[in-house]
Amino acid sequence: MRHPASWRQIAVAACAALPAAGAPDAAAQGGRGRDPAAGCRGRVAREERLAAVGDRGDLVLASGRRARLDGLRWPEESAAADAARLWLARLAGRPIAVREAPEPDRWGRITLDAATADGEALDLAGGLVAEGLAVVDAGEADSLCRPALLALEAAARRAGRGLWAGAPPLPADEAGRIAAAAGRFVVIEGRVRSVGERERRTYLNFAPFGEEGVTVTVSKRTWRIMLERGLSAVALRGRRVRARGIVELWRGPTLDIGAAEMIEMLDEEQAQRR
Repeated sequence: MRHPASWRQIAVAACAALPAAGAPDAAAQGGRGRDPAAGCRGRVAREERLAAVGDRGDLVLASGRRARLDGLRWPEESAAADAARLWLARLAGRPIAVREAPEPDRWGRITLDAATADGEALDLAGGLVAEGLAVVDAGEADSLCRPALLALEAAARRAGRGLWAGAPPLPADEAGRIAAAAGRFVVIEGRVRSVGERERRTYLNFAPFGEEGVTVTVSKRTWRIMLERGLSAVALRGRRVRARGIVELWRGPTLDIGAAEMIEMLDEEQAQRR
């Protein structure tokens, strides 16, 4: 039996299999000084075989277990979901090298990263994101295991591939459009007008005081991580950022951010592309 590939081997092979994305540095991702593997610690490498793909992107493994790919959000629209599922389904029957979280999620699924282990290595999550078939999302985790997925998404977005074809991030100053997406996952871009630090949460406001606009709320723990990376209220005020999350309505549209990587600094990103 082949020994399970190490995650370093998977990562190197997967990166070679994906198109270059011109990955921005940690500061551009809102992760100054971050250990790229910090959110991935404690994971176990093994070899599996992909048996089938469920309707919502669940991976059915030959061992009988069900799994989900870490770091991405499955498309909500049926046509987009079908395209993503078909992209994965073509890999059914192939052995995959996986690195899985030690505990299953609330539905009993294994959370994992995976790359094909035969022939030319293909990173499953990275491939979906690079083709614009899925959007990066840390989900319920307090950190994004693979922040480099954001660079793959950025390349797909610039090329207008998949979900990004004619559908750029929503402008943060269009509160009405964002409110209409209540209950759905969105990506927004805009300038932080003010920052309100409170005991339990910090509020990033995208509209001038007294005007209706979008607010991004950041948990106390995530705000502490952001502060450690130099993203203080002073550093954020007046800056253009990209944020992502599920829209809730609370005195206007609100996105609650659980992982620091879900807020990206656009000023640095644009400077690197010049």
